[in-house]
Amino acid sequence: MILKVDDVSKAFGKKSVLENIRLTIEEREIIAFVGANGAGKTTLMKCILGFLPFKGNITVADEKVQFGETASNAHIGYLPDVPQFYAFYTAKQYLKMCQKVSGNVTDERVDEMLKLVGLENRPEKIQQYSRGMKQRLGIAQALLHKPKLLICDEPTSALDPEGREQILKILQEAKKETAILFSTHILSEAERISNRMIILHDREIKFDGPLKRKVSNDRFYVEFMSEVSLENFKEFQIEQEKEGWTVQFSDEMNKQAFMQRIIEVDASLKKFMPQEETLEQFVKEVTNR
Repeated sequence: MILKVDDVSKAFGKKSVLENIRLTIEEREIIAFVGANGAGKTTLMKCILGFLPFKGNITVADEKVQFGETASNAHIGYLPDVPQFYAFYTAKQYLKMCQKVSGNVTDERVDEMLKLVGLENRPEKIQQYSRGMKQRLGIAQALLHKPKLLICDEPTSALDPEGREQILKILQEAKKETAILFSTHILSEAERISNRMIILHDREIKFDGPLKRKVSNDRFYVEFMSEVSLENFKEFQIEQEKEGWTVQFSDEMNKQAFMQRIIEVDASLKKFMPQEETLEQFVKEVTNR
């Protein structure tokens, strides 16, 4: 077990932020940490890093986390939401400096990390980097000492689609050698690369497990073989989408009436399939329980 959070609570003054949090992370898992702004995601991450005092127990690679002490952080790589660098260095110069501070990182590892994040042979100073390039360099720095746990706080925030795609590919590659806990607001990213999703809401973990969206029994996606007028189905709860329609049935009789109407207007079905619950619906259902 790489990380164990056992009965952890945190308050700022009289305001409780986390209550009785329990979670574990195993080797090479990649966990999406989801919750609204202010839910406590960053606070929990800072507790794991020993940056904040807390009640309860946290261990990383069987080493106890203590507020203000950094021994357990030898096992952790950390990418904050806005990483900071010495802007007058190149990427390689910066990682070479980190290499000297760490003391146990080889030259080969520096080159390996630069290649992983696509910053090898880049002559520019960091001050010229885009937000995405800085995020990628931040991941390289966090992985330099081969941590057992990588913590990323909103690693794709404020990035364009290409930048987000690059970060996701790097995280997928990095999980071959480390466990990853990353927070995100982009639910499709959470589903795409994570083994598990943890949803934090109202100071508590409301969900921890594989994402299992429900298949609807009454909402269907419909496509026809040829163009069909919406007027023919105006009494049904139907909405037109880019390529097809979605229709909501009130009951089985309503569904049968819809199928009969298809026959009456001499239409042919191309697709007729129940819709999956959206990620947003899944999270909303979990947090409203």
